Amino acid sequence: MAELTRADLGIWLINLDRDTDRLAKMQRQLDGMGLAYTRFPAINGKDRADELAALVDAQAYARNMGQDISPGHIGCYASHVTVWEILAASPHKVGLVLEDDVVFHDDFLDSLDIALAGAAHWDTLRFNCIRAKLPISQGKLGRYTLNAYAGPFTGNATYLIKREIAARVAPGFWPQTRAHDHEMNRFFHHNFRQFGLEPFSSYVDDGGVSTITGTGFGLVRKFPWHQRLPHYRLKAGNYVRRAWWLAREGRLWPRKTPLDGL
Repeated sequence: MAELTRADLGIWLINLDRDTDRLAKMQRQLDGMGLAYTRFPAINGKDRADELAALVDAQAYARNMGQDISPGHIGCYASHVTVWEILAASPHKVGLVLEDDVVFHDDFLDSLDIALAGAAHWDTLRFNCIRAKLPISQGKLGRYTLNAYAGPFTGNATYLIKREIAARVAPGFWPQTRAHDHEMNRFFHHNFRQFGLEPFSSYVDDGGVSTITGTGFGLVRKFPWHQRLPHYRLKAGNYVRRAWWLAREGRLWPRKTPLDGL
């Protein structure tokens, strides 16, 4: 893919109808950067539980995640995949997907423009994370480092995804068997280049209140350790799978040189 610009970009902000304060905060930030966006009314997993139940393998989720699935996890997952489906049917070549608790650093626009100019080198690209373990430099995009990750790389608050990737992988994300960012971390299964641009140019500030995990993670109910053994085995195996895919693609060995096209 040739270099992209903001003219090729569609921006979707995922926001629950009740979260008007979050929407106002995001609107101030995005307007201040001159970024036009489309608000996607986030799917409320609790309100649409019966409808969404057919799209979830609850037993596989419990095995893979070490906890039961919650309505918040279902709604978040469905919201992201639905945005992908909208992007796939749109004229935009790439989508910027945002959750509504993002705080942008002063350099976000610079990082966005550099990422778009270097679009030949990634398929999905995150601008923040929850975890980003075992980074492997793929080279330099301007003053940023394009990293692959052999360890867990989670958090979906701010990321780019190309239209053709969204169209190809969205159907394979059903039924839901993991949290959405954990499913994205199976890039080796879906066969796409998932990277991060560091130093990250945004972060999440939810005030300790999440529709998924509750206040202070109060809705998180992990199984006892002995019931989580399948989850631990899966986590260990995924290190191997990620490393194998990266090695197969020639991406397991760090590079520090500037990438072509910039």
